[in-house]
Amino acid sequence: MKREINTEPVVEINNVDSSNSRLIPLMENTISAGFPSPATDYMSTGIDLNKELIRNPSSTFYGRVKGDSMQEAGIFDGDIIVIDKGLEPENDDIAVCFINGEFTLKRIVVENNRLVLMPANKKYKPIVVTQDNTFIVWGIVTYVISKVKK
Repeated sequence: MKREINTEPVVEINNVDSSNSRLIPLMENTISAGFPSPATDYMSTGIDLNKELIRNPSSTFYGRVKGDSMQEAGIFDGDIIVIDKGLEPENDDIAVCFINGEFTLKRIVVENNRLVLMPANKKYKPIVVTQDNTFIVWGIVTYVISKVKK
């Protein structure tokens, strides 16, 4: 009997082109998330997000999330994730996994000598990976870029 696996969300994956550098203005001072600090008119020369977010350009990809199974981890439908295929998976990492022919985004949990792909939404059930599954950890999520203003 074949077990049906709900693997939402799907991730659209794209290559990273780190050959182009584009500097975005960066505030010189840090921005307080607690008490306000005096405003300054000073901007540094800029920041290149490719250099800031990507450690391994040849093994890094961007992905766009489709679905809501990771929303309690702060990853929402339409978010862009940075995926590094060169990192070794560790317990509690959020990873893009390939299971039974489909990509899914889940937290990797090792418990009682078994691997479980944990959603971050109570609407979805954990996926226990068995020897019957075709499974690989495709890459580890290192950053999430979310749209704040709708």
